[in-house]
Amino acid sequence: MNREEKKQEIERLQAELAKAASVFVVNFEKIPVSEDWELRNHIRAAGGKYSVVKNTLAELGAKGTAAEALVKELTGPTALATTTTNPVSLAKALSNYAKTNPNFTFRSGMVDGRVVSIAEINELVNLPSKEELLAKIMYVVHSPARGIASATQSVIRSLAIVLNRAVEENKFQQ
Repeated sequence: MNREEKKQEIERLQAELAKAASVFVVNFEKIPVSEDWELRNHIRAAGGKYSVVKNTLAELGAKGTAAEALVKELTGPTALATTTTNPVSLAKALSNYAKTNPNFTFRSGMVDGRVVSIAEINELVNLPSKEELLAKIMYVVHSPARGIASATQSVIRSLAIVLNRAVEENKFQQ
C-alpha cells in the first residue's frame, strides 16, 4: 500500500467510525475465504459493514472518534464490524458465525459510544431483537382490547338470543 492509498483508507475508516453507532473488533485468523464471504453476507443482512484493517491504520482512522479507545494497541489480524442501526442484530450475526467457527472470536466492542466487554457483548446477543420486542408490546397492548371486544360481543350475542326467543314466543304482539 502506498502513502496515498493509506491516506484514503484512513479517511474511509474515519468516516465509517464517526457514523457507526456500534463497532465490534473481531479476530478472523485461519478463516477460509469462502467462509469469510459467508460472514460478510450475514453482516450485510444484519445492516452492518465488515472490513479487515491494518492495526496501525485502524488506530489512525479512529482518532477523534468514539472508537478511539476501542482500537488502541491492537495485535494480530483484525477486522471491524460496524453498524449505524441495530447493534443487537449485528452482534447476533457475529455470534452465530462464531458458534460454527471457533477461530472467529470477539476482541472488544463499542455500543452507542461506550466500550463494552466480551461479557456485555454476550448479554447483548441474548437480548430479543427489536422486532420481537415490538411484537411482545403489541400483544400486551392488544390483549385488553381483545378482552373488551370479546365481552361486548358476548353481551350482544346474549341480547340477540333473548330477543330471538321473545319473537319466537310472540311476546312483542299487542
